[in-house]
Amino acid sequence: MFIIAGLGNPGRQYEMTRHNIGFHTLDYIAEKHNIKLKKLKFKAVYGEGNIAGEKVYLVKPQTYMNLSGESIGEMARFYKIPPENIIVINDDISLDMGRIRVRGKGSDGGHNGLKSIIYQLQSDKFPRVKMGVGAPKHKDYDLADFVLGRFTKDEIPVMEDAIIKAEGAVCEIIKNGVDSAMNAFNAKQ
Repeated sequence: MFIIAGLGNPGRQYEMTRHNIGFHTLDYIAEKHNIKLKKLKFKAVYGEGNIAGEKVYLVKPQTYMNLSGESIGEMARFYKIPPENIIVINDDISLDMGRIRVRGKGSDGGHNGLKSIIYQLQSDKFPRVKMGVGAPKHKDYDLADFVLGRFTKDEIPVMEDAIIKAEGAVCEIIKNGVDSAMNAFNAKQ
């Protein structure tokens, strides 16, 4: 069994923002694999189905980004899913717009959603699909304003391609493991 968690913030005001790329990717995965996100429990909207012959829970925490771990940790404990079977999809300002990077474990890298998940799981050994949203052009630009800002018209097709790649990376992790996904997706871009 796997938990696939897309990180973001609930509410219309956050739709199409950089910070919500995890939610958008999870919506794409749900649509592609015919999984309905209609259940409400564990402080999340989620659905269950199968990907690559494995049972999966697609999860959108509704706790806001900084408390994402509350939702994911609760669900992981309930279903007894180990950290290595929890795939997290999140935005990453250190990656160029549209790039994805798969990691099997690691620090939070300054991302509060990952920090919360690490704290709740008491482990940093969970796979991540990091999605590049670019960085502010000016050092003085407020980072919160940047990640809560919307994608421009030119950036949307780039991110749509990234979402398709991220779905492929998630499937590869489930089918063949994190190392295979890192080999297949980290070098391609």
